[in-house]
Amino acid sequence: KTAPARPARIPAKTMQTPVLVLNTNTKREQGRKAQLGNIQAAQAVADIIRTTLGPRSMLKMILDPMGGLVMTNDGNAILREIDVSHPAAKSMIELSRTQDEEVGDGTTSVIVLAGEMLTVAKPFLEENMHPRTIVMSYIKALDTAIETMDKIAIKVDAEDDTVMLNVIRTCLGTKFVRRFGDLICNIALQAVRKVTITEMKQKVIDIKRFVRVEKIPGGFLEESKVLNGIAIAKDIINPNMSRKIVNPRIILLDCPLEYKKGESQTNMEFQRIWTL
Repeated sequence: KTAPARPARIPAKTMQTPVLVLNTNTKREQGRKAQLGNIQAAQAVADIIRTTLGPRSMLKMILDPMGGLVMTNDGNAILREIDVSHPAAKSMIELSRTQDEEVGDGTTSVIVLAGEMLTVAKPFLEENMHPRTIVMSYIKALDTAIETMDKIAIKVDAEDDTVMLNVIRTCLGTKFVRRFGDLICNIALQAVRKVTITEMKQKVIDIKRFVRVEKIPGGFLEESKVLNGIAIAKDIINPNMSRKIVNPRIILLDCPLEYKKGESQTNMEFQRIWTL
């Protein structure tokens, strides 16, 4: 009898290790060095927009990739135009974007606050304190802050225009449009009132889908207003056309009005026949 053949063993030396293709500038950091590097990256992002916070804030002049010039003091708008490669810096930018989508305001404050919280935690890391201990302390501080906010919070009636205008003025107090007074505040309030709908006993406000800001060259900012309807930009084809039509009749077509050219060359002759 012959014994069954055993599978051949592959020597450990012949097994190939996985090959990783990385950039030449790639660095691998771990431990305390990586933690301090994350804090420095977060501080750098916070320092960029630190001067855009408050009533005496300054505007940032940014050149976008398409060659356009952007001047703003909005934190999310500034960080959106910045290209960073550090993971911690990307997390800070993502934090600003989330704040803008969920709340709509406070994009600069949240970045400055996050940068300061990491700066305060840096001495504790240098003293070899475990990061988990620092995180638990921040969680306790968060609970205390939420309890304090619940005590000093004031209920706001969303149907009262006077109260809502005061809230809007607070939000726009540090923006570039604050010099135009209540004009922008009234426009913002009217636009939100127009698109507010009630679904299942809850108010839903979707300004990203139902509100559009149309910029028209020429004129003054004081001429801006909210249109209760749809604005369609259409050029005047003939100078004799009316510039204003009151109570017009509108027809909606799903086919073009242009005539179709024939597939082949066609000659047509028309004659007028008189009948006696």
